[in-house]
Amino acid sequence: MNSSAVKAIVTGGASGLGEATVRNIVKNGGKAVILDLAIERGKALTEELGDSVSFVLTDVTNEETVKNAIGQAVRSLGGLNTVVNCAGIGVASKVVSKKGVHDLDLFSKVIQINLIGTFNVIRLAAEEMKNNEASANGEKGVIINTASVAAFEGQIGQAAYSASKGGIVSMTLPIARELAQHGIRVMTIAPGLFHTPMFDTLPEEARTALGKMIPFPPRLGHPEEYAQLVNSIIENPMLNGETIRLDGGIRMQPK
Repeated sequence: MNSSAVKAIVTGGASGLGEATVRNIVKNGGKAVILDLAIERGKALTEELGDSVSFVLTDVTNEETVKNAIGQAVRSLGGLNTVVNCAGIGVASKVVSKKGVHDLDLFSKVIQINLIGTFNVIRLAAEEMKNNEASANGEKGVIINTASVAAFEGQIGQAAYSASKGGIVSMTLPIARELAQHGIRVMTIAPGLFHTPMFDTLPEEARTALGKMIPFPPRLGHPEEYAQLVNSIIENPMLNGETIRLDGGIRMQPK
């Protein structure tokens, strides 16, 4: 798919990796709809980026709000051929600690948003995209999900987060195999340590120290580098059913 033909929804598109993805889509001539709960930030982005971007208040775990958002996106974009799932949360909690056992509701919340929310958007978007007119090579669309290196090397305290991201990795291939008959590709990106709003609360020295854990380049990843990989996936039709680590070669230690 050519970047300029992109008609995308980006969950979590109001900040971090999602925001960088939206900006890059517009930069390359495409259009995007931001699906997020951050109203002020989402609307500010639409004002900044112009007519190529719009915002729909969306809870990815809620079927009706996602259906509504997809419907609005199809109407405003004139169709839908790209999905980028960036919505998610990260929490840290040990299974057993001095404070007690891991809160079950917290575990469920992380799974609900990160894993079930991703699947909710995939299934509803695929239902819409399968009706697209196929390109010359038979392609109707592409879905790109966001996992994490924690899916492979989860640290102590990341049981819930790792489980949610591991689920995204595990469902990538079976969904890609199923949607292949409809000309829809499915890929997942597993970022390492990236400078997103989650790291803004840390002092500069702490961010630098974290960056030095990465073999090369020895720094936190830039959200724009995630967006660059999204664009490569969109444009390369042979990328399908796979999870790509985007981590500078880091392998996370237990803690």
